[in-house]
Amino acid sequence: MSRIGRMPISIPAGVDVKIEEGNLVTVKGPKGTLTQQLCPAMTIKQEGAELHVTRPNDAKENRSLHGLTRSLLHNMVVGVTEGFKKELDVNGVGYRVAKEGSKLVMNLGFSHQVFMEEADGITIEVPSANKIVISGLDKQKVGQFAAEVREKRPPEPYKGKGIKYTDEVIRRKEGKTGVKKK
Repeated sequence: MSRIGRMPISIPAGVDVKIEEGNLVTVKGPKGTLTQQLCPAMTIKQEGAELHVTRPNDAKENRSLHGLTRSLLHNMVVGVTEGFKKELDVNGVGYRVAKEGSKLVMNLGFSHQVFMEEADGITIEVPSANKIVISGLDKQKVGQFAAEVREKRPPEPYKGKGIKYTDEVIRRKEGKTGVKKK
């Protein structure tokens, strides 16, 4: 049995979960509402303040979907209560970020500025000139948007310049050593 799939999901106070036909799940909480269509083969039951996910049989596809369905449900519950956030650092001489209205303006060493529009359900904060905080309810949207921002100038291994996640470790390489003179 899946270790993740069989764990119950506790529903905190103030969170309302509605399971409709075909496993269309709507989770409403203090921060907002999330709706997602989950695999109809899985059985989702609400017992008191807990959600349980069960699978119909031990077929390979059902085993793999068991843990996934439970994780997606758990992320929805956490999203509407606490939300998710990703922090990015901008390293490099002259590399700066700023927020103008709902746009993220980045100076990343190109001949032009790079603009990114705030997506729906996502909030961008720029606490300093070299830090970006992306937050939202949906874990997938937050992670995808953070990856798209990082993609504009990924960190390079020699000097570490670029946009990196705050908790990311960049493996540094040694540069060229000059030719020895005789």
